[in-house]
Amino acid sequence: MNDASLTVGAIDCDIHPGVPDLKALLRYMEPFWQESFVARGLDGFDMMSYPLNAPITCRPDWRVSGKRPGGDLGAMQRDALDHFGMSLAICNPLTGGQVAVSESMGAAICGAVNDWVIENWLNQDPRLRASIVVPAQAPYMAVEEIEKRAGDRRFVQILMPVACEMMLGRSYYWPIYDAAVKYDMPIGIHAGSMYRYAPTSTGWPSHHLHDYVAHSQTFEDQMLSLISNGIFNKFPSLRVVLLESGVTWLPGFMWRAIKTWRGVRAEVPWVNRSPAEILRESVRLSIQPVDAPPDPAVIERIMEQIDSDRMLLFATDYPHWQFEGDKVLPDGLSPALRKRICVDNPLDTYPRLKETVR
Repeated sequence: MNDASLTVGAIDCDIHPGVPDLKALLRYMEPFWQESFVARGLDGFDMMSYPLNAPITCRPDWRVSGKRPGGDLGAMQRDALDHFGMSLAICNPLTGGQVAVSESMGAAICGAVNDWVIENWLNQDPRLRASIVVPAQAPYMAVEEIEKRAGDRRFVQILMPVACEMMLGRSYYWPIYDAAVKYDMPIGIHAGSMYRYAPTSTGWPSHHLHDYVAHSQTFEDQMLSLISNGIFNKFPSLRVVLLESGVTWLPGFMWRAIKTWRGVRAEVPWVNRSPAEILRESVRLSIQPVDAPPDPAVIERIMEQIDSDRMLLFATDYPHWQFEGDKVLPDGLSPALRKRICVDNPLDTYPRLKETVR
């Protein structure tokens, strides 16, 4: 039996619709912004997070001539939803306004992306759900966008890049977390950057390879920020989903966080539980990319070290090239754990997925 048949009924927590370009978003903007983008010559600007022609951006058999990766709904339905037997899939557009320094411009782009997703994806297939793309550089504008979309139950998550203007535990972002709790939606923290700061502590990488790999450290930094600033105490029902963070860094991170917390916990008395306990309760990770050797024994050890069968969520990361053929899940997972990762954990993480949306 292959992996495709094992995941029938699975919920894909991370697929990426390919917005063609800014020009395709203009019709969803107010006239001022339509004129502004054209006058500035920005209507052809490409805000794609991945280099379009890089191999990792799209599997060769998933590329569609004349379309950007992930930009063909029919191909996504055939190659992902139907092929893997998905019951639901969450769209996470990576073309957003978070990189805009102007808060109002960023908000206009994010709002247009959400309207584009509704018309071109959600309205075209009842299996699709989406994350609300918000301008993380403007928390109160982000809340306005959340309020605007929350009534559409097909939006199941709030999407932010992992590398923002400041650490995510800072009170600057609390209005967004408050809105997430209000509407019972997780915060999805996706690999990506607003490019305000270098992604490494010693400067800017010279190559995409370095930038991509360095994100694992950024995820660790943001988890420490959320924990040490007491976010999960202030917002105890908040759920955070790490998307494209990898998985193998988690056991070592947990061990170091516990060890250091025990030594300096007097500095953060509000962190009254082990960081590992907080992570197991409130944080989830998408299974792709699986950053581990193709050895079932390694995966088994990682699961034992995490000590939780509830933290991993199924994802194909369509159309990115993270696995070959139908090997969407790593070897070494029991049938029961596969079902939990593919179905039970997503349903527990995203309450709106349990609803029948009409």
